[in-house]
Amino acid sequence: MIILGIDPGFQFSGFSIIKKENGKIILIEYGFLKMNPAKHLSVRVGEFFNYFEQKITFFNVTDISIETPFLGKNAQNFLKLGYLRGILYLLVNKYNLKIHEFTPRQVKLSITGFGGAGKDQVARVVFQLFPAIKLPNKYDVTDAIAITLCGAWQQKLNTLDFSK
Repeated sequence: MIILGIDPGFQFSGFSIIKKENGKIILIEYGFLKMNPAKHLSVRVGEFFNYFEQKITFFNVTDISIETPFLGKNAQNFLKLGYLRGILYLLVNKYNLKIHEFTPRQVKLSITGFGGAGKDQVARVVFQLFPAIKLPNKYDVTDAIAITLCGAWQQKLNTLDFSK
């Protein structure tokens, strides 16, 4: 099983790729896609699609793990994130992948043991689990690693199988 976890955003999209084999979890790659906010929304959606399609095909991804969105203070951002989620669903369908979805609370609870944990607490646990990682100071990346881990740890929960 090779899981691509994504924390989507229109400026930064954090991601990680984890391989789960014989009960072991190996962090294969992590980082973020930076998109220029000055570019038209349609261009950034295309960049997002192309970038993650390349990751899926290069690493032979079998599963995608994402966080369910929540309506914060900005409904426009919530709507735009829906575009990126739609792209991920398209990729799931195109490549017959499984998708795992978790609420932010489920991710925090799985990683830290506390559903109300802050991004800094999630990042600390991620660094403890993978001490060799070198990250820019971006919570998008540590959040993506946490989301990917949830997909690896709880693969039978919240899973939709589009491979049939």
